[in-house]
Amino acid sequence: MQTQKPTERNRQAVIKVRGLVNRFGTHVVHENLDLSLQRGEILGIVGGSGTGKSVLLRSIVGLKRPNEGTVEVLGTTLNELNEEQRSQIERRFGVLFQRGALFSSLNLQENIALPLIEHAKLPREDAEHLARVKLALVGLPPQAALQFPESLSGGMVKRAALARALALDPDILFLDEPTAGLDPIGAAAFDQLLVTLRDALGFSVFLVTHDLDTLYAACDRVAVLSQKRVLVVDTIDKVAETDDEWIQDYFHGPRGRAAQRAHTASSTIAYAQE
Repeated sequence: MQTQKPTERNRQAVIKVRGLVNRFGTHVVHENLDLSLQRGEILGIVGGSGTGKSVLLRSIVGLKRPNEGTVEVLGTTLNELNEEQRSQIERRFGVLFQRGALFSSLNLQENIALPLIEHAKLPREDAEHLARVKLALVGLPPQAALQFPESLSGGMVKRAALARALALDPDILFLDEPTAGLDPIGAAAFDQLLVTLRDALGFSVFLVTHDLDTLYAACDRVAVLSQKRVLVVDTIDKVAETDDEWIQDYFHGPRGRAAQRAHTASSTIAYAQE
């Protein structure tokens, strides 16, 4: 993958999670979990079923209040803010939920214009013009603006949801299984789009996924959740070397080997074309 070269600026952490504890009754999901997202990077979050990947995402974006620990975003500790201050920070987030979560009663233009009208207080005409710009940015044709979600393919829904997540020009993009349900070609196109937009716009990405192809194609680092904490976080090649049964099965099983071979072949072709 072609990624931004690390600099002192983009090594700065835009998210710092420290000592995080999440419980549901007596069930402990996270215990003393630490994790950072660096400026300008795409960080992939993986782990087995029940390790709390989506719970971690919801804790950071404010949909779940942690039982203990701190979440610092863009230099501000969220649990120290009042409701209005927190709302101002959260407007710098863009979130893409697993199934897109588009409003079925609104066309794409209206879906994307909505946060611009409600949060940026733009007039409807200006908001809908910007919505069409965002749709073009994610590679959707002009006629898609007036289509409704039910008439779209899965790939178009994901692109439209990404356009809405980008509506307010966020500093941080949160993606929950963005390629789930897509065919391999559509998933690969989405991965490439994400990297291209990150390089062009400079946002940081917190990406929950189980898709090995996405990890190899798009992520600068990978964090593995296990044993109620972050077991390891590093580049994918170093993570894959970790002496852990789940990691070895995940990265070195048939799908992991196939994803690694595909990534190696793609990198070789890209290098030869340079």
